[in-house]
This record gives sequence, C-alpha cells and structure tokens, in this order.
Amino acid sequence: MERNLVMIAIFAALIAALGLMPKLTLGFGVPITAQSLGIMLCGTVLGARRGALAVLLFLFLVALGLPLLAGGRGGLGVFVSPSVGYLIGFPIAAAATGYIMEIWRPSSVFLAAFVAALAGGVLVLFVPGVIGMSITLGRSLPEAAMLGLPFVPGDVVKAVLAGFITAGIDRSRPDSLLSRQ
Repeated sequence: MERNLVMIAIFAALIAALGLMPKLTLGFGVPITAQSLGIMLCGTVLGARRGALAVLLFLFLVALGLPLLAGGRGGLGVFVSPSVGYLIGFPIAAAATGYIMEIWRPSSVFLAAFVAALAGGVLVLFVPGVIGMSITLGRSLPEAAMLGLPFVPGDVVKAVLAGFITAGIDRSRPDSLLSRQ
C-alpha cells in the first residue's frame, strides 16, 4: 500500500515536471507539451488503476490552482479552455494504457509499452481532446479533429519514448514495473 502511494505521488510529480519543458502553442490555444509522455508512462509503468490515480492526483493539484500545466497554468479556468478535453482524457488514457500493459504479455516489453501508449495515450486521448476543442471553440467534430491532427506525430514519438523508457525500467529494475505484476 505504501509503495503504491509513493509511486502514485512520484508519477504525479513526473507529469508536473514534464510541464516545465518548453511548450509550443498552436494557433487555437492547445499547447504541445511533454506532459502526455507522463500520462503514457503512468499507464505503462504503474498499470491502469495506479496510473489513473496518479493523473487524478495531478489534476486535483491543478484544480487547486497549482501552476503545474505547461506554461505555468493551473486553477479551475483550465477546465473551460480548449485543452479541457485532453485534461479530462488524461486519466482515461492512463487507465487504457495501463490496462493494455496488464493484459498483453508479448515477449518484448518495448512492444507492449509502445502499443499500449499508442492506443491509450494517443488514440484514446484524441477522442476527448477533439470533443473538448469542438465544444470550447464552437467547431464541428470534423473541424476539431483536423485541429487535433498536428499533435499526432509528436504523440507517436512520445509513444516510442514511452516504450523505450518502460523497457529500460524493466531491464534495470523489473520489480518497479507495476503494470506487469
């Protein structure tokens, strides 16, 4: 139990730390950040339940006003911005990523983590992200989906990184890969 709490807190901090990296904002207000890599790693390393809890802890701290999102954003206002769908999708994406890691057991941890991060951290996250942009920007779903497409190549790169990082953790400290236990 104590180990789970520590890992959840560490991964919430990891998501926050990844928000400190420089961001690029496209013209419609949704930033490209490294934080989605943290969401993917929550699932690939912690598994579905613990990964989602780490993200929910992070979002709780953001809602309290801590400036943990990329660009130092925080507070309840971010939950009415164009990125709201992505924020709502973060715990869902971490849970989906973790679930795939928990049930799929190929011989390659890299392959499992990459596919899980791609499915959960890119595809699953894209859906609420597009819905959120559609609602907040007053665009149709196809228009919002077109606005979200520029994020996909970078997210695929993050999924590859999540695969490599997770495989590295598995090689160096297999007991730390809670998604595979």
